[in-house]
Amino acid sequence: MSRKNVNTVLATATVLFTFYLALSFILTPATSAPGFGLPTWPAGDGGGFLIVKGCRELAMGLGSGILLMTGQRRALGWVLLTTAVAPFGDMVNVLVHHGSAATAFGVHGLTSALIAATGLLILRETSKAPTSQKDAAPALTAQPA
Repeated sequence: MSRKNVNTVLATATVLFTFYLALSFILTPATSAPGFGLPTWPAGDGGGFLIVKGCRELAMGLGSGILLMTGQRRALGWVLLTTAVAPFGDMVNVLVHHGSAATAFGVHGLTSALIAATGLLILRETSKAPTSQKDAAPALTAQPA
């Protein structure tokens, strides 16, 4: 399997998982919330904040998915790197609010690292670096005297 195929599978998995999270938090926020890692959850109208998280996930998934489907691989790499900030922020949020450290690192931290790694792999795949010494510098040609 080529590097491009592996990167495409990783990016596709990221997009699909993001859609799964988005739909879970939008459609069933109360059942999705316990896996987030915070010790307490908002009551009453505060549950609307969980839907906000779902909408954020949906926006990230749509942005990455559109770039993936249109073949804009370099832009996809950069968007995945920026997307990795969201689960990193979730990890910090869980830790600061005395939530589950295992969930903070094992879910949010690991998710952030995997998304960032996928973004870096795609950026590496699409880099403009020369592939051989022949491509690195223009050939010298003899000048007439």
